[in-house]
Amino acid sequence: MTEYYDELEIRDPGAREAALMAALPDAVANAKTNAPGFTKILGDITPGEITTREALARLPVTRKSDLIEMQAAQPPFGGLTTIPAGEMARLYVSPGPIADPEGRGADWWRFARALFAAGFRKGDIVQNCFSYHFTPAGAMFESAAHALGCAVCAGGVGQTEMQIQAIAHFGASGYAGTPDFLKIILDKAREMGTPLPTLKRALVSGGALLPPLRKEVRDQGINVLQCYGSADLGLIAYESDAMEGMILDEGIIVEILRPGTGDPVPDGEVGEVVVTTLNRDYPLIRFATGDLSAIMAGVSPCGRTAPRIKGWMGRADQTTKIRGMFVHPAQIDRVVKRHPEISRARLVVGSVDGKDSAEFFCEAENSDESLAKRISDSIQAEIKVRAEVRIVTKDKILKDGVVIEDTRKYD
Repeated sequence: MTEYYDELEIRDPGAREAALMAALPDAVANAKTNAPGFTKILGDITPGEITTREALARLPVTRKSDLIEMQAAQPPFGGLTTIPAGEMARLYVSPGPIADPEGRGADWWRFARALFAAGFRKGDIVQNCFSYHFTPAGAMFESAAHALGCAVCAGGVGQTEMQIQAIAHFGASGYAGTPDFLKIILDKAREMGTPLPTLKRALVSGGALLPPLRKEVRDQGINVLQCYGSADLGLIAYESDAMEGMILDEGIIVEILRPGTGDPVPDGEVGEVVVTTLNRDYPLIRFATGDLSAIMAGVSPCGRTAPRIKGWMGRADQTTKIRGMFVHPAQIDRVVKRHPEISRARLVVGSVDGKDSAEFFCEAENSDESLAKRISDSIQAEIKVRAEVRIVTKDKILKDGVVIEDTRKYD
């Protein structure tokens, strides 16, 4: 059995990086020239100059959270696609609501690589329990399974007993869906006294595959792995049998940025996952997912050489409300940039005697009172809320991607 989906997975890391950087100027040019929204976003950027990660880091970030407003102003896709909606293959409406396109072509979302790593092969029968209703997940995994030569039973979500009957009747060998629904199916099958001996592998997404559930599923003879993607970007990363982090897809460029900024963090530090795709139809440039993760050191023991991330580690959108005022991570970043002495900062929001409190912790070598006063004034001007400034020494603030920490209890 072939161990890898293609030779791209085992190429020299330097060759991969060179290929991605060589493709980057054309991706930026395609977006700027053919997607009206990016024509505006990229402004006076010269695509031919965007040939390195350092150059990429100077481009504006487009946030998933901005899509609702952008699409309302310029329907249906905010001007971010290069072809009209009528030339797409499928059109979706995800929660938000956010409109998502699917172009024409095999495995347009690139999930076949993740299915392959999870053991799916030509001739497998896949019970696809991702939703086919408005959102793209069902079609994403179906097109990927077809690219591998698998047959698909379009189960969708719900109707647990019918799912079990279909798995048993067709002899399905694989499951695609959320981890929670896989457990529901297995528990219900046991309750019904219906064995599912053909079910040998599963690829899950859309929820956390916690270690107890993974063990429970594997104890029933099903090898379960997980992948990470989005309705906008398709596949971002996937697990292999090594189960050490998630391997980045070959068709994207991933940066990990300090939340609320466009600034990359060092490898190993937690930050926001930001993706640039090489998709011709929907060329998202520096698209901020709102998810937190971190780059792992080294390569996977499975032999795949692409960089790995630690998986989903929470949400980067740490917006909160203090004394009736919304405070965003980007505002904290603007305060930091006003004071070169600050290397890292965190706003900690709490409650004292039922009233909101705010402490602004910042790392700086200079701890004189005048600096604290200047920082305090900047906070008041930027977020319209007073905060107690606490200057601490280097490395006292955790490198966990948290910019605004809300310690208030609401239960």
